[in-house]
Amino acid sequence: MKDPVRALPALSPRLVDVIVAVALFACAFPGSMITFPGSDLGVSWWPGALLAGVSCVIVTGRRRRPRTTVALTLLGAFVMSVLGYLPTVLLLGPLMVALYSLALVADRRTANSFAVAAVAVLVGTSLVAGPAQEPLVLKLLGPAAWLLLPTSLGTVARLRSAYLVAERARAEHAERTREEEALRRVTEERLRIARDLHDVVAHHLVLANLQATLVARQLATDTDRAAHTATELAGSTSSALRELKSTVGLLRHAGSTDPPPEPTPGLARLPELAASFRPAGLTVTVRGEGEPRPLPAGADLTAYRIVQEALTNVTKHAATDTAEVRLTHLADRLVVTVTDDGTPTPPRAPDSPGPPTRDPSSPGLPPRDPGSPGPPDRSPGPGGPTPGSGYGLVGMRERARSAGGLLRVGPRPGGGFEVVAELPFDPGKNQLA
Repeated sequence: MKDPVRALPALSPRLVDVIVAVALFACAFPGSMITFPGSDLGVSWWPGALLAGVSCVIVTGRRRRPRTTVALTLLGAFVMSVLGYLPTVLLLGPLMVALYSLALVADRRTANSFAVAAVAVLVGTSLVAGPAQEPLVLKLLGPAAWLLLPTSLGTVARLRSAYLVAERARAEHAERTREEEALRRVTEERLRIARDLHDVVAHHLVLANLQATLVARQLATDTDRAAHTATELAGSTSSALRELKSTVGLLRHAGSTDPPPEPTPGLARLPELAASFRPAGLTVTVRGEGEPRPLPAGADLTAYRIVQEALTNVTKHAATDTAEVRLTHLADRLVVTVTDDGTPTPPRAPDSPGPPTRDPSSPGLPPRDPGSPGPPDRSPGPGGPTPGSGYGLVGMRERARSAGGLLRVGPRPGGGFEVVAELPFDPGKNQLA
């Protein structure tokens, strides 16, 4: 059933003011004839009715000039009191509406000042020119009560309106904040996924590229070794597919209670990670110092990805066959250090011959070209990245920061390169500077 009140058309403010003025005059007209019991009206009724009508007309301007409206209606009430009319609530109706309208738009001090001034004027007039038989209590309390009431109601209405406006603004701000927070979380999740995909793809593709190069070089000289390397290449690509499936599977299972298809990598898989670099000719040593303590799942994954990216950078950019991973368990944090003793390899010139060469002493690797000193060249080609540049180090820094830790990278004083990550055991309490 339709609400009849809501079905009424909205009235314009001007029409509302006219209706209020007519209603006030309907009350003020009989109010001009009221006298104190036992006494006669000492003046004709029509001056009071005329003044009341003028005051009601003045009330129609209360929205545009509320202070002027209060002053003029107070003047009308003062004149009627001086003439001897009894200041009843009916006669004071225009002044009460004017005070209410002023309290709606003005601050509390202004509204109270006008109300107190009106009370003082009318109480003083009643004491001087009011009927002698009227009790003193009525002369003092009557005008004060009738004039302070609309002021209080108007102040309360104004405060409630301001409160509703503030609540609406707060709700809109909260809605915007929720949207911004949701957008921020989506952005962070995209960055996390991008870092995971970068780590997985970079690690496995570098190894697969080196192994494919070895297979191509070994096919002409040693088919058995080429077959063994091809088998290792198949294992590397299978491992890459599994990790990619696991990373993408996290997206598919974000809103599900089912476990992910593959366990999340962590430091427990460091031996497996170190072994995966052997086919590429990099021997990784893992050492631990201190009493091991469990890391939070996020920090555990962060430490694993940092080691994975650091070793991948060693494979791509450092002229060395060895690297070391050191896990130092301190009282409040874990320090992960990845070091190598090689030198950065500059990018090959566009006309540089052939694929990378490796030392014959490394198992499963092709013979080194005569006259090529030192470990093999692992540069990715013309314009390839150099150590300390690219998105890998940026991703490692962001990972460490997201876990509440920090990352330091740079060359070692005795040669080689070093990556140091410090990850707190309790990120909420141990935010590293």
